[in-house]
Amino acid sequence: MEDYKYLFKVVLVGNAGVGKTCLVRKFTQGIFPPGQSATIGVDFMIKTVKVGNDKIKLQIWDTAGQERFRSITQSYYRSAHAIVLVYDVSCQPSFDCLPEWLGEIESYANRRVLKILVGNKVDKGDEREVPERIGRDFSDVNHFDYFLETSALDATNVDQLFEQVATRLTNDMKITDERVHQYRADATNSSSNQGGPIKLIDRAQTQLNSCCSRQ
Repeated sequence: MEDYKYLFKVVLVGNAGVGKTCLVRKFTQGIFPPGQSATIGVDFMIKTVKVGNDKIKLQIWDTAGQERFRSITQSYYRSAHAIVLVYDVSCQPSFDCLPEWLGEIESYANRRVLKILVGNKVDKGDEREVPERIGRDFSDVNHFDYFLETSALDATNVDQLFEQVATRLTNDMKITDERVHQYRADATNSSSNQGGPIKLIDRAQTQLNSCCSRQ
């Protein structure tokens, strides 16, 4: 059985053809699949990464961008720890659809989900239609947690993308773990100071008896 500290579910969304599958395959398998066909429904890959001294398992879900699969992919938002919204920097329409995708994220995902905006296919420099500053501005205005541009073809920022996801999720989870640990410690100390745990009903009964004895 593989040993790991945390398991995180990462979901990639965006229009068909923006390169979601290629990003996932490049990161998990180190390959760029030529002539990649459109994803049918959903698919996923798993890869374990290191964050500090911890092993973190990423379960990366690659969703179909076509409208007819939208109702299927929406169900995967709910349990996602991170959602990566991808557009193609050489395709203005894929960027123009971002508000629609963002609306779905806000409707179906956990409100604390980590949101990453990615402009893919920066290798198509001569065909670029969406300037980097426009993508960054959209990210800032819509409160994404992170923005970067990538290329699955030449591996630009692909590892950095998923390493950022793993690092941010791990740090957030450790903060949560520390709060839970502190809460439990405080609860234990409180019980010890009172000579052991006291149920609320017992405490109420004690107060009632005390009041009665003074009458």
